[in-house]
Amino acid sequence: KLSGRRKKNRTKVRSRVLGLHFSLKLKSQSRAVKVISIWVFTLCVACCVPVSWSWLRIPGVLQRLGFTYFVLSLLQTFWGQTQIPERAVSNSCGDIFLYWPQWVLIILLETLWLCITFLMPVPNCPTGYLGAGGIGDDGLYPNCTGGAAGYIDRWLFGDNMFRYPTCKEMYLTVQPFDPEGILGTINSIVMGFLGMQVSRSVAFSSGGISAAILSKCTRDGGFIPVNKNLWSLSYVACLGCFSFLLLGGMFFVIDVKGWWRGQPFIYPGMNSIFVYVGHSLLGFYFPFSWEMHFQGSHWETLLQNLWGTALWVLIAYLLYRNKFFLRI
Repeated sequence: KLSGRRKKNRTKVRSRVLGLHFSLKLKSQSRAVKVISIWVFTLCVACCVPVSWSWLRIPGVLQRLGFTYFVLSLLQTFWGQTQIPERAVSNSCGDIFLYWPQWVLIILLETLWLCITFLMPVPNCPTGYLGAGGIGDDGLYPNCTGGAAGYIDRWLFGDNMFRYPTCKEMYLTVQPFDPEGILGTINSIVMGFLGMQVSRSVAFSSGGISAAILSKCTRDGGFIPVNKNLWSLSYVACLGCFSFLLLGGMFFVIDVKGWWRGQPFIYPGMNSIFVYVGHSLLGFYFPFSWEMHFQGSHWETLLQNLWGTALWVLIAYLLYRNKFFLRI
């Protein structure tokens, strides 16, 4: 289907981390939320050179994170809790009942995603189609790339969207598809909300169970396939489960036992915007990457990506040593 490798798979964990960071910081920064969201949304323009308004990509990673941040800020501003009652602390489901308006809105958003994805008619395409189009499915639906998600983005953005999806080479697709499109942003908000729930002690296993049911423990099969490009519900549940487990393990190792302090990964985290923009501008140039001699070699691709990542970690460490931090 639309699943596949992406060299710049940047948003896998960021929505979850964004939600966790947001929940911890919003109380002291509520006045700056709108300004921060707008800056995150527009910063991507610096990465789009040369710029032509006729094909400038409107959706994007930072745009999605900025909009997700903005929606979460509204949820927390209007329905957040400044004080936690004692009865809620003693209740195993208190973290859910106390924030029930937020849960209702998130459930409504997810219901909207499900209805649009599986019930919205798309011209010349089967209803609920989640495939890649092109020569996929025996070439029956060549112009149906991404189903309803792709159709909405092409209708709304026209040429101002990503034109080279990962499925293009394998399935010879002719329609553009943007993995950071409108419909997937709904599930990005859901994932960010789950990140907010980390500080409210949500059970670790629920996401994994729901992902297993929705996908039938397969990648491309099941009721809702685990699909990064579409940001499907099963993908959000699966990744959310792994994020909870990883964060729990890091909390035990770093905060409880003190065996590790997070180096060297804390350094890119302190200059994440600088590293992101730098990689966007320079990632395809030497010494961060080079022309590969073995195009089909996974090992050379892995080596190149590890080398480029290590260089950016080193740069972030040097910036940390010189107390240089780019903030928005």
